[in-house]
Amino acid sequence: MPMVTPPTGHVGPFAGLDVPWLLAMRAERRGDHPFIVWTPFERPAVTLTYRAFHGRVGALAAGLARRGIKPGEFVLIHLDNCLEALLAWYACVELGAIAVTTNTRSAGPEIAYFAEHCGAVAAITQPAYADSVAANCQALRWLAVTDNDSGEPALGARVPEKAERFDALFADAADRPVRPRDPLWPCSVQYTSGTTARPKAVLWTHANALWGAKVNAAHEDLRPEDVHLVHLPLFHTNALAYSVLASLWVGATAVIMPRFSASRFWAIAAEHRCTWTSVVPFCTRALMERDIPKSHTFRLWGSAVCEPPTDAIFGVKTIGWWGMTETITHGIIGEVTQPNIPMAIGRAAPEYEIRVLDDDGRATQVGGTGHLRIRGIPGLTLFKEYLFNAKAMAESFDSDGYFITGDRVKLLENGFIRFGDRDKDMLKVGGENVAASEIEQVIVQVQGVREVAVVAKKHPMLDEVPVVFVIPQADAAPDLPDRIITACRSALADFKVPREVHLVDDMPRSTLEKIAKAELRKRLEA
Repeated sequence: MPMVTPPTGHVGPFAGLDVPWLLAMRAERRGDHPFIVWTPFERPAVTLTYRAFHGRVGALAAGLARRGIKPGEFVLIHLDNCLEALLAWYACVELGAIAVTTNTRSAGPEIAYFAEHCGAVAAITQPAYADSVAANCQALRWLAVTDNDSGEPALGARVPEKAERFDALFADAADRPVRPRDPLWPCSVQYTSGTTARPKAVLWTHANALWGAKVNAAHEDLRPEDVHLVHLPLFHTNALAYSVLASLWVGATAVIMPRFSASRFWAIAAEHRCTWTSVVPFCTRALMERDIPKSHTFRLWGSAVCEPPTDAIFGVKTIGWWGMTETITHGIIGEVTQPNIPMAIGRAAPEYEIRVLDDDGRATQVGGTGHLRIRGIPGLTLFKEYLFNAKAMAESFDSDGYFITGDRVKLLENGFIRFGDRDKDMLKVGGENVAASEIEQVIVQVQGVREVAVVAKKHPMLDEVPVVFVIPQADAAPDLPDRIITACRSALADFKVPREVHLVDDMPRSTLEKIAKAELRKRLEA
């Protein structure tokens, strides 16, 4: 991939810098401070200081170069949360290769698409996925496999005979590759969750990663003494940038869990005196069903909304935020040291330009709901491009250069913003626009409801009607569906009342445990 040259005379905020510089600087200035604490289920915790982590990354980068990986080539990293995932990402980035992190829930054809689309030359995975990766990515030059599954013994997994051992990739850190620092050099790729089309490959530069590290740390008020508990997937922007890169920027510590576990959450947090974590609604719902300690060391949580009612229960302030893989960091952020409007996502971040427009392209007024758009600098404050997809790039920006997010938000007083819905989750009921989230907010308050999702079902006269899927609490009464309908009739216009209530044991999930509504819509069609 050719290098991107900045305009003549331009001096960017990360001129002469890249991600390897950041890690090396921290290793020099804060070498003995713990950077990564890996806490697997079945094995003892492993702590790597900044110096030790830098050394292991250098040894792996040297090994990757020895195995023929060149700058600009793509390496698939198909791993659950583990120490190897972090080492692989930073080693690829140091070498100048492009780390391609993929969702480990992906099916075989999806894995095949990822590898073929980016032209991956090698892959690093774990025993549980090795057979699938090998079978679906046959153009790879080589495949390396770890000796464990996210810290757990690899029991019964079939590892292809030609696969290499991940541990055998390491060489001498003294031979770590050296290349010119270029902040605009490609750094990593994440594939978005596709619903109606193939997933798009979001390409970040080194400047993007540094931007994410610096601005995330500022938005989150991260400090060198902080200990950030990381339990969301490392293949996603939240854990990768909001948590680990931001911790690296300030010299803090990141405690990595294999995955979210309500039963381990408080124990791990107490053992390592964690002060910060990022949560999603799935996490808070699960934690509500466990014993909550009377005291803990958390000072802040980050989530989808500011200061939800659960803050009083957990005894911690939550700042809301909004961001996308394409924005690297938060385009909208809650206030750390000031009160926020509860359940808002925050105010427009000063680093971006935000617009909220109605269906006719006019500015939305306070109290109104409109389409969210954001403008920044590609390759710095916004992603560089959709890899090998010029059509998607052209369709994703308006004539003024604003990125079309596909989200709808409501403007509140004093600049606060509340999330509305994804455009694709808006229902058209008899000519009326209906936000699925509006119905969900009514239903989630009904006693006995654990989780809810509203989707559209085709209707011969009204175009669409709302249908609700509900995961009930264990002690929910048998009349729960009737009480849901009654609550909706009391709080909503008649056309917004769900026509059907489906009680289910679980729901399909996408990244960050979000409910995959596209799959629910397919169920209705079937």
